Amino acid sequence: MSEQEKTILVVGGGISGMTTAIEAAEAGYKTVIVEKSTYLGGRVAQMNKYFPKLCPPYCGMEINFRRIRPNRNIRCYTQAQVDKVSGSDGAYKVSVKVQPRYVNSKCTACGKCVEACPVDRPNDFNLGMSTTKAVYLPHEMAFPMRYAIDMSVCKGTACAKCVAACAYNAIDLEMKPETVEIEAGAIVMATGWNPYDASKIDNLGFGKHKNVITNVMMERLAAANGPTGGKIQRPSDGKEPESIAFVQCAGSRDENHLAHCSSVCCLATFKHIAYLHELNPNAQAYMFYIDLRAQGKYEKFVQTISAQPNTTLIKGKVAEITEDPATGKLTVTAENAVTGEKVHQTVDLVVLATGMDPTARENKLPVSLKQDISGFIASNGNGIVATGVAKQPTDVASCTLDATGAALKAIQSIVRR
Repeated sequence: MSEQEKTILVVGGGISGMTTAIEAAEAGYKTVIVEKSTYLGGRVAQMNKYFPKLCPPYCGMEINFRRIRPNRNIRCYTQAQVDKVSGSDGAYKVSVKVQPRYVNSKCTACGKCVEACPVDRPNDFNLGMSTTKAVYLPHEMAFPMRYAIDMSVCKGTACAKCVAACAYNAIDLEMKPETVEIEAGAIVMATGWNPYDASKIDNLGFGKHKNVITNVMMERLAAANGPTGGKIQRPSDGKEPESIAFVQCAGSRDENHLAHCSSVCCLATFKHIAYLHELNPNAQAYMFYIDLRAQGKYEKFVQTISAQPNTTLIKGKVAEITEDPATGKLTVTAENAVTGEKVHQTVDLVVLATGMDPTARENKLPVSLKQDISGFIASNGNGIVATGVAKQPTDVASCTLDATGAALKAIQSIVRR
């Protein structure tokens, strides 16, 4: 086979994309990862712990990075997106636009540029709950371990204090976008997901009440490298909550928002209840749910967490969340589907379990592929394969299994030619 025929393009550098690229590369195929953010790892990198073992994801992520670093069959482009795809199975021609990082490979991540930078920006890794400088390292375990500059806030050559502070000539404020042409025998779509925009759900108060946050925000609050150093605090005043309401299916299983079930939200909420009680065993947790969904091995995890003291499960869809402006406390109103009673529960903090919104739903794909009503991608049956949450809502462990299968399918599509 030619190098072109033996190359597999992986669109997305999250856990699914990395796994696909690594497995294919270790089988002898050239792989190219195209990732739109400044680092590999996707949503998994933002997690505090996995369920059900409640272990940190970084150990597994580092193993993936160690497999990528020495492998000459893997090439990575960050801050890059596929612009055009032409050709057919076995002979795709792909145009990739790579945005400038303004920091080159000489960077040692020493941090001197950050000390010199006078400009702050919202930290997107922490979902805007903290700030970084205009020149920043995405997070402590970022791969590549290299700083980047947010030119939307940077003063550029009018300031250039970071350039003067860098002893390695690693900063290039004149760096330009580039276009890379890639020839590939197969393409794997691992484009992942975004948290559903909770501000679209009028009755739940996100964006209106400061102490209403989302499940992904809760994940960052509980993380040691998060905006509060691992303390769960109310955004309004920084106090540690004595009571939290967890609202399931926030926008999910709703024809006005996301019609599908994201499959992991219930399990993620039980994980968050575990975070809360680890920090404060006396805190009250109230979980409002429509149905509890935890398949197979996860049943024991659900039973263990739900049996903890100060944990109350209420079967009922939340109708409204109101705020007391004087105290910042929130009242959650729902109908208990078991007793038929109306529930008014007052708490310090509300966490909305927003669902997985496939990135491909609103972002136009560079190639024509079938998508279901929710925007998940169906493989074309030959040289283009979808994997992970680009394909269906699923957990991390299932993503890695599916991504290994996607690598095999991509290889098979090449070999069949």
